[in-house]
Amino acid sequence: MRCLLVMECTIGGTRRHLVDLALGLADRGHEVTVAAAAERAPDFREDLALMMRRGIRSVEVGMVRSVSPLADRRAGRILRTLVKETDPDLVHTHSSKAGVLGRRAAGRTPKVHTPHTFSFLFEGEFSLMRRLAFRTLEVRLARRTDRTICVSPSEAAEAIARGVLDPARTRVVPNGVDPGAYGSIEPLERSTLGVPEEAFLVGVLGLLSEAKGHEDLFEALAARRSDLPSVHLAIAGAGDLEHRLKERVRSLGLDDSVHFLGWRDDVPRLLATLDLLAMPSHWEGMPYVLLEAMASGLPVLATDVHGCRDVVQEGVTGRLVPARDPGALGDALVGLAGDLAAADRMGQRGRAEITGTYTLDAMVDATVEVYGEALG
Repeated sequence: MRCLLVMECTIGGTRRHLVDLALGLADRGHEVTVAAAAERAPDFREDLALMMRRGIRSVEVGMVRSVSPLADRRAGRILRTLVKETDPDLVHTHSSKAGVLGRRAAGRTPKVHTPHTFSFLFEGEFSLMRRLAFRTLEVRLARRTDRTICVSPSEAAEAIARGVLDPARTRVVPNGVDPGAYGSIEPLERSTLGVPEEAFLVGVLGLLSEAKGHEDLFEALAARRSDLPSVHLAIAGAGDLEHRLKERVRSLGLDDSVHFLGWRDDVPRLLATLDLLAMPSHWEGMPYVLLEAMASGLPVLATDVHGCRDVVQEGVTGRLVPARDPGALGDALVGLAGDLAAADRMGQRGRAEITGTYTLDAMVDATVEVYGEALG
């Protein structure tokens, strides 16, 4: 097949998904073109160069996340020209902005879309009126989309229940990782992170954004500090909320227990250094770091949101608590830190779950099957 993949949101897990999918398709003999923006992450150009070296045509298109009539029209023209030049059998768009521009540019070419969570669910980022407008647009576009791929069953179920997606044209393809890249990895020296060797080290890895719920975990630790004297938090990632989060840590008196590590390119080794992964997220699609942590044999403490609830088995591979509930986070953290043997069993069961189900090969193969459906 000739496939055109379009994405604006080239950060976080969506970036990882795009690169993994493009390389996987190319390895299976498909002709792949990637049209993506590097406005939000200039270092994404390194990924574009990597894909070019692997035989994937990579085109940088200046899409922006916000609504910008001038920039959107310009990006739309570039995408329409690219569709004419490449004459793809199928156009696969990813995330909200590229989902709009890419599907419009595709014309009559068969279309597949992966939302990677829907913008109309982002209560912390957009007003009610804007979220209603986003939902209306998604409904209209979905009617002209041959298949929509959701990255978790709960994401698909909510979109169908809200009348956004047609179940007959909706498929679920979870994200996947290479289990062999995790597990037997040498950990980092904790002293390089400023963390005592004897600490119970909890990691939060990802963008420093409203979606990730860091402040809920800070409040949980502050409220239960006397029960969790050995717990330290390692916060890895960068984002718009960095200053606010550091101020919140100071105001709660947690400076000695919360360590901001910045952006990391050694995630497997960092995961091997942790005792627990925490994901206090307010919303998710199918978080890669959750899969990576479980592949590393780590127990996880996550909120009961899309993606997390589909992977984490409560009390078996980790703990699930309600979102935006610092009290529940604190109780679960006390339980996990207080029973290391049980936490270790959860981690080993989690690794078996990832190895058996959430692999990179399974993700790419299932996506190719959906392409076949879209092409009839």
